Amino acid sequence: MRNKAFSSDKEFFSNYYNTFQKLVQLDNLLLKKLEKVKKELENTVKRGNKVIIVGNGGSAAIASHFCIDLNKNTPISGQNFNESSLITCFANDFGYEKWVEKAVGVYGKPGDVFIAISSSGKSPNIINGCKKAKELGFSKIITLSGFSPDNPLRKLGDIDLWIDSDNYNHIENIHQFWLLSIAENLIQKYSQRQEKSETKCLKNF
Repeated sequence: MRNKAFSSDKEFFSNYYNTFQKLVQLDNLLLKKLEKVKKELENTVKRGNKVIIVGNGGSAAIASHFCIDLNKNTPISGQNFNESSLITCFANDFGYEKWVEKAVGVYGKPGDVFIAISSSGKSPNIINGCKKAKELGFSKIITLSGFSPDNPLRKLGDIDLWIDSDNYNHIENIHQFWLLSIAENLIQKYSQRQEKSETKCLKNF
């Protein structure tokens, strides 16, 4: 799409929005995968584990947003590695391609869930992080990617969420849409539980 010439701004924006609208459509396969991810995140609470979510650039921002929603509004513990001192320390000592792997080794434990975001599905540091998570016995590896359907990151996912696009902005927006839909589902669920618990307490008072 980025190499396509448009005759006007109107044509560009119409094409941009129409393309996104097609990409965001929900089918049965995607629905089942989103439900699986949601259940995996819930199960971390029962096991006393956490969710580690990583990405580069815009994907790192998505990871932060998702973590904040989980930590603020649900009992699910989320962690990302976006602290500058952590990144610069591990990247300086072990190299950029290895820093996520090393961070997973330090902060991860068996039974955790690893969510890896890479638009291209080719980011070496994210791929190495997935391999380390598998090595440590994480419960599930969840991958979000785009571009090629056989990208290396997608192959590492126990649950893979892939978008058929080669436009970075569309891919990142869809990834965020998917993750925040899961977060919203969890927030509403735990909020309803809390309301029922409070209502029960009032009745017993």
